[in-house]
Amino acid sequence: MVNIPRSALVLGLAGVLPFFWGVATLYSDALSLWTLRTIGPRFNGPYVQVYYGAIILSFMSGVLWGFATKTSGRQATIGYILSVLPALWAFFMTGNGPTSASIHLMTGFAGLLLLDWFFWAQSLAPPWWMRLRVLLTALVLGCLGLGGL
Repeated sequence: MVNIPRSALVLGLAGVLPFFWGVATLYSDALSLWTLRTIGPRFNGPYVQVYYGAIILSFMSGVLWGFATKTSGRQATIGYILSVLPALWAFFMTGNGPTSASIHLMTGFAGLLLLDWFFWAQSLAPPWWMRLRVLLTALVLGCLGLGGL
């Protein structure tokens, strides 16, 4: 297996911090109260996870779009179509409260992993891509499961 570049690993793990923060504020009354008083309710409990999760799914749509640019013709068209699905999913599926939104985000991140594999299997993503994406997806799904359900 190919090693994940250190910068990609560190930045990817840093990108999971808001999901962990949501869990931490849910299970620590003191941290939750501090968050409410200092930076506001949007950064507390499952709310930070839902808001940030929608942003990350949209960001990942852009990453997949970038992979699609490495090809042409019908394959590129399919890649572009697939690449917008995570952003559309986040837009349409994150309403109706934190529990419903968390479940939909979990589904979205699981689906994103399938799309990651699709692009990786076509050699459009770096060789180390799936190692990173499986790790990050597992962490995000765990946090969403603890924070929103």
